[in-house]
Amino acid sequence: METSTLTAAPQDSRNIALLTWIGTLFFGFIPGLVFFLIKKEDAYIQEQAKEALNWSITVMIGYLVSFMLTFVLIGVFGFIVFGLTHLVFCIMGAVSTSKGKSFKVPFAIRLIK
Repeated sequence: METSTLTAAPQDSRNIALLTWIGTLFFGFIPGLVFFLIKKEDAYIQEQAKEALNWSITVMIGYLVSFMLTFVLIGVFGFIVFGLTHLVFCIMGAVSTSKGKSFKVPFAIRLIK
């Protein structure tokens, strides 16, 4: 988990980044993708939308692997672990962005750079 303060992110940018992380918790990759495509002029929103999108993709891959492993009963634990980490990292992202800090999920696969 890496947090760093950007040069005074405007309140509007903080609010949209906060909505991105909260939306990611409930709607998966959709909020991150929408804000990534719409808010290209704001570097802070772009950074947080990419991070939320990368995390969503990582969680979806984890859920897919867990689903395949449910046939040997190990996947049930995977669902629990990925669900809890998704909840924790989305909350951490929301709290960090509400303060205007940059948030990076330590275990996310960086597919979008």
